[in-house]
Amino acid sequence: MERVKTFEFSEKDQDRILVVQIVEIVDPEYGMFTWPCAPVLGQFVLHYREKCIGKNVLEIGAGTALPGIIAAKLGANVILTDAGRFRQCQENSMKSCRLNNVVDKVRIIPLTWGDFTPSLLDLPKIDIILGSDCFYSPSDFEDILVTIAYIMERNPSCVFWSTYQVRSCSWSIEDLLDKWGLTCTHIPLCMFGGDKENIGGHDMSNKHTIQMLEIKKSS
Repeated sequence: MERVKTFEFSEKDQDRILVVQIVEIVDPEYGMFTWPCAPVLGQFVLHYREKCIGKNVLEIGAGTALPGIIAAKLGANVILTDAGRFRQCQENSMKSCRLNNVVDKVRIIPLTWGDFTPSLLDLPKIDIILGSDCFYSPSDFEDILVTIAYIMERNPSCVFWSTYQVRSCSWSIEDLLDKWGLTCTHIPLCMFGGDKENIGGHDMSNKHTIQMLEIKKSS
């Protein structure tokens, strides 16, 4: 069953509203539902909109692509990616791009974490990587960071903005960050309005433990 969910984002301490419509499908596939981390990352992108204007933005594990579409609406050139086997997710993301009139600002390509396929090797210059709730399963952690490290090796000034939900206090990416030459900074949600209730107009985020990370190439 397909539905359209409307998100309304406001910038911290300002009256401007950004409206985004997202197509969701009630389906067992994870990527066809907007999970709580996505609106928090979208709020971060909106708060730091000046860093996105005119930049090349790559969203990994895009799913319904809420953060990437926000970046496109703010003036970024966006590449939305998901694993090659998730063709329906990619088609669903394109529906949302059409609804938000950002088709001319967005490309959708397959990109599977940890796989060095032509779609990864042929990426253009990337300034910002987005990822919401990609750190969902520990079995994926190293594949994600291998992919990020490869992109940052080619684009040393690139940053990875990622939100994740804390599911176990025993899970950590610290050793993997060291292994792949990356550093990580935790960003308090209060710095960009990510701690407020009903982000995007929906009661999705405030009942979960969500963290915001900025990952860069080690100097």
